[in-house]
Amino acid sequence: MLGFATEEIALHVGESLGGLLNASFGNAVEMIVAIIALAKGEVLIVQTSLVGSILSNLLLVMGMCFFFGGLRREEQFFNQTVAQTAASLLALAIASVIVPTAFDLWSDTTDAPIAAISRGTSVILLVVYIGYLYFQLHTHSTMFNEESQKVPMRPRKHALPEGAIAKGLAKAGGIGAGPGRANIAERPPNDELINPNAHEEDEEEEGEEAQLHILVAWATLAICTAIIGLCAEFMVDSISAITEGGAISEEFVGLILLPIVGNAAEHATAVTVACKDKMDLAIGVAVGSSMQVALFLIPLLVVIGWIMGNDAMNLSFDGFQVAVLFVAILLVNYLIGDGKSHWLEGMLLQCLYIIIAVCAWYYPATGAA
Repeated sequence: MLGFATEEIALHVGESLGGLLNASFGNAVEMIVAIIALAKGEVLIVQTSLVGSILSNLLLVMGMCFFFGGLRREEQFFNQTVAQTAASLLALAIASVIVPTAFDLWSDTTDAPIAAISRGTSVILLVVYIGYLYFQLHTHSTMFNEESQKVPMRPRKHALPEGAIAKGLAKAGGIGAGPGRANIAERPPNDELINPNAHEEDEEEEGEEAQLHILVAWATLAICTAIIGLCAEFMVDSISAITEGGAISEEFVGLILLPIVGNAAEHATAVTVACKDKMDLAIGVAVGSSMQVALFLIPLLVVIGWIMGNDAMNLSFDGFQVAVLFVAILLVNYLIGDGKSHWLEGMLLQCLYIIIAVCAWYYPATGAA
C-alpha cells in the first residue's frame, strides 16, 4: 500500500518530488524507532541503525533497482545532474562523520569536546539540507523534473527471430496454388507475433494515469506510515531479547537487520518502479533516503540528544561503521556519475552489501575483549 500510494503521488507531482516524499515518509518510521531507542539510552542501536539505513538504501536497494531493472534492458537512464548533486551531498555527509570521529579517536585530550563539535556540525548539516530542499523544490525544480530517457525492454528468449513468421507464411503459400500466394508472402510481419512482448512494451511506454485522487493518496501514505510506526516500538523492545544470548551482536542487528525490516515497504517501492523504468523515482527513493538520513535525521537526533542532555549521542561513530560508510559512498559516487546503469552495477552494489553484512556478523560487540 505504501508503494502504491507513492506511485500515485508521483504521477501527480513528478518522479523527483515523489521520491522525496517516499523517502520522507519512510524515514519518519526510522526517526520514530531512533527517538524511542534514544529515550531508552540505546545510543549504539541508534547510531548503527542510522548507518545501516544509509548502507541499505545505497547498496542493497539501489543495487536491486539496477539489477532487476537492467535484466531486460541494456541500460537505464536517470537524471545525471540530480545524481551528481546527490553524490556531492553524500560526500559532505561522510566528511561530517569522519572528521568528528577522527578528532575523537586521535585527540590527545581525554575530555575532548566531541559533543560540542557534533552539535555545531549538526546545525550546519541541517542548514545544508534546508538549502538542498530549496534548491530542489524552488530554484532548480525544472532541472529535477526533466524526463529521463526511457529504454524498451528486450524481447524474451522464447520470442521468434525477426522474419520467422513471414518466412513460414511464404513457405505455406508455396504449397497451395492460387493467386493469393504472392499476397501472403508480401504481407508485412505482425509485430505482435514476432515479439510477444510488443503489446506489453507499448502499454508501459504510454503515460500512466493516476487511479487515486491526490488527497486520497496522501491519506493512504500517512495511514500506512502511522501503522508501520506503531510497530516500531515493539520492534525496539524486541532487540534486547535477540541480543541477550550473545549469538547476534547489537552491531549486526542495528547495521543489517533493523534497516531491512524497518524499510521493507520503501525498498519494495524502489525496486518495483525501477522494473518499470522509472529510474528517477527509484533513485529519489534510494539515494534521497540516504541523503535525508545523513543530512537531516542524524543531525536532528544529535540535537534531540542535546535537548535530552545525552552527550553520548554525537557524530563520533564506531571506526568500522565509518569505514564501510566511506567505501559504500565512494562506490556509489563512481556508479551514478554517468547518469545510467545496468545489471552488473547492481550486482557490484549488492556484493559489497553482503561483504559488509558478513563482517558485521563477526564484528565483536562493544566492550568485548
